[in-house]
Amino acid sequence: MAAARPLRESPSDADAGRVPGIAEIAATPAPAAALSKSAQAIAGAYLRKILTARVYDVAVETPLELAKNLSRRVGNQVLLKREDTQSVFSFKLRGAYNKMINLAPEALQRGVICASAGNHAQGVALSARRLGVRAVIVMPVTTPKLKVDAVHALGGEVVLHGDSYSDAYAHALQVEQAEGLTFVHPFDDPDVIAGQGTVAMEILRQHQGPIDAVFVAIGGGGLISGVAAYIKALRPEIKVIGVQAQDSDAMIQSVRKGKRVTLSDVGLFSDGTAVKLVGAETFRVARALVDEYVTVDTDAACAAIKDVFQDTRSILEPAGALGVAAIKQYAETHRLKGKTFVAITCGANMNFDRLRFVAERAEFGEQREALYAVTVPEERGSFRRFCELIGPPGSAPRQVTEFNYRISAADQAHVFVGISIARRDEAEKIARHFERHGFPTANLTGDELAKEHVRHMVGGRSALAAGERLFRFEFPERPGALMRFLSSMHPDWNITLFHYRNQGADYGRILVGLVVPDKDSKALATFLATLAFPWVEETDNPVYKLFLN
Repeated sequence: MAAARPLRESPSDADAGRVPGIAEIAATPAPAAALSKSAQAIAGAYLRKILTARVYDVAVETPLELAKNLSRRVGNQVLLKREDTQSVFSFKLRGAYNKMINLAPEALQRGVICASAGNHAQGVALSARRLGVRAVIVMPVTTPKLKVDAVHALGGEVVLHGDSYSDAYAHALQVEQAEGLTFVHPFDDPDVIAGQGTVAMEILRQHQGPIDAVFVAIGGGGLISGVAAYIKALRPEIKVIGVQAQDSDAMIQSVRKGKRVTLSDVGLFSDGTAVKLVGAETFRVARALVDEYVTVDTDAACAAIKDVFQDTRSILEPAGALGVAAIKQYAETHRLKGKTFVAITCGANMNFDRLRFVAERAEFGEQREALYAVTVPEERGSFRRFCELIGPPGSAPRQVTEFNYRISAADQAHVFVGISIARRDEAEKIARHFERHGFPTANLTGDELAKEHVRHMVGGRSALAAGERLFRFEFPERPGALMRFLSSMHPDWNITLFHYRNQGADYGRILVGLVVPDKDSKALATFLATLAFPWVEETDNPVYKLFLN
């Protein structure tokens, strides 16, 4: 694959895989998958602008890399267009610079202003520094601190306003008028669209073989407009598929209704695509040239971030991973094998503190963790019997990812349990397995309340835990280790509290509340003394006394 390197403005005839000149393109017969005349006109008009776009003063040609592990898993060749490797970790500097370099000198010297959720802001700030002009950047207050700090570092003057891009945009227009600045739109501008279209120019040069579809994340629509225009002008047989977050699907709703739709609010996880209203020009272009649209949820985006990390050791922001998430979903939905798909990994400006959430939710996005609420009778041996069902004797033990329990009633207990699964259809099969053996079960795998809140809230004080002693254990995270730990406890010991969560470390942590009969006090001491795992008694811990006892 091509390494990241600056491009010359006009590749020579000797260049392998060079971009054809405008005259050559005009003389080339149209491919079989011909466009309508109106679509041809739109693509043709943008083709010249893209071929002559000025982007390589600040941008580099980014690699088109094979995602080997992901390709093997989905049964299709998945290529990643690594726009996350630009100097500002996003494609946005292409359009910003192309717009600014084409401004009239007097408009440029007045200084520029933009509204952005972060990536366009960095592109404008970098371009302004390169061109020696002032840049004022209005950003939503919800913008990750990483992006705000990056704009400051590039010399941009940051103004925080509103909860979304649309709120910041309205305020930026007011500042533009008040200070006489020149507005640089993040997407709804032909020069910006043309700059973003150079991404597609590189893709077609870097991979001249068959491409079945290119998947492009959509916020306001600048990137997909440029990509679709270039691809449809030269290779209309390649599908261009737009991808939006389920809670920020302004383009999809607009295309369906035939007019631009303003969303009342947008989700903020994929902040780079959190746009309430797409551009007038981007709507016109996308409506004519984009073949299909796909929405993906938060869990799928988190799983895609993990997929890209496993192949590249790079961490994308949510918007940057939408294309990868869509490829997985699209290939599974349509049962496709042996195809070639390209995902534009369009950004990597991710706050480090969001990684905890991403890692946890990735398991759901991959359909590799199932959650259950299981009712267990409060009788001797029932807890152990249920644990044996999780890893039936003679079978490979299932990996328990979470186990939360607090005694709350004299006759039955409610256990919150997470189990790793290999296929999504396993979740319901496991639930039925528990039911057949007398444990009423609710499958919570798709329940947002359970995933986001309840899993962290199981517990509290209990009047039934008199005489409880609290222990904290650590043990190696190996298949079956948790089940072996549970089975080593005496069946007559009453487990009044149990909390375990697999955090992906090499060791697991368990918090256990026990009520042990006086006759078994020596057996408990022997159990603790001979246990191969580190342990600490926490019965006198003030936190335990305040919240759990």
